[in-house]
Amino acid sequence: MSEPTADSRTRILDAAEALFADRGYEASSTARIAGHANVPKGLVFHYFPQKIDVLVALVDERTFVEELPDGPEAAVEAVPGDPAGTLSRLARRLPLHASPAMRRILFREADTHKSVRERLGRLNSEVFLRARRALELAHPGARGDQARLEAAAATFTAVLIYQENLAGLTGQHIDPDAVAELIARALGA
Repeated sequence: MSEPTADSRTRILDAAEALFADRGYEASSTARIAGHANVPKGLVFHYFPQKIDVLVALVDERTFVEELPDGPEAAVEAVPGDPAGTLSRLARRLPLHASPAMRRILFREADTHKSVRERLGRLNSEVFLRARRALELAHPGARGDQARLEAAAATFTAVLIYQENLAGLTGQHIDPDAVAELIARALGA
């Protein structure tokens, strides 16, 4: 057997990502992962002693929101009086790193795997904070109505994080720009 390489590990993770997104974690054996990655099964265990370690590595390495050195405002190009445009810009520039497949995995496995649930919670929190801050900056008159701003930010966060899953469930693509416009109207902007 040849020496393990970083390429082998990447192929294993790529195979697991595709299989977990398509079939789910429980339905994807390590043998199937190895076959899909075109590596010996023992190599999977070389990198990942247990199958759960593959899932944890995927979640840790392939889903994150880039942290901002200067706080949530640094990523927000808010235009006062334009919450729809501000949210649309946030959606386009949001440094959320999670492929559609990884988003499906997060959505599917959050109920049964604590590490996935925790990562999804952190992603959700970070996106929510940025959306809420964007709305506060773009619609300063609504600051006194925190409950409405938080509901609007939570709605927009759900659209950004779960849009592929929602499209898979409904068969309809959800346009973040259209949702931004609806949110702005609901806030009276």
